[in-house]
Amino acid sequence: MLEQLLEAWRTNNRINLLLIEKITDEGMECTLSKRGGRGVAGEFAHMHNLRVAQVEGRAKDLATKLTKFPPKTVPSKKELTKALTASSKAVEGLLQGVNEGEKKRRGFKKGIFTTLSYFIAHESHHRGRILLTLKVSGHTLEKNTQYAIWAWDHI
Repeated sequence: MLEQLLEAWRTNNRINLLLIEKITDEGMECTLSKRGGRGVAGEFAHMHNLRVAQVEGRAKDLATKLTKFPPKTVPSKKELTKALTASSKAVEGLLQGVNEGEKKRRGFKKGIFTTLSYFIAHESHHRGRILLTLKVSGHTLEKNTQYAIWAWDHI
């Protein structure tokens, strides 16, 4: 059962990395904010930062080598890929530790599946914001990529 749970998390992360790969550099700079809010790259940075914050509070030792992106930073695709890969491994370590009952690993009170669901729901929300921003900004992703993010058996 644990391996299936971890595979769900890994698949979620692969979807993020696929989007980063497929979004153009111009698309990464798109925003719908008129007041200086997050653009597409900022949404990915926020996903990473939330992971780091949660791991810091739930398995501090897994976060020691992770760094957050400062506010208003527009990281490159390479920086985002590296950061999300590292924070994904930290979340995976958190989930494994919670499952094994390690003392320094604390999931949500409602259990490991709620912990996983929280992370995936949060990132799915931001992927939706990213896709909407791209569409409204005229940088819609190709149809194959749009469908690929739903092909969890193949990604």
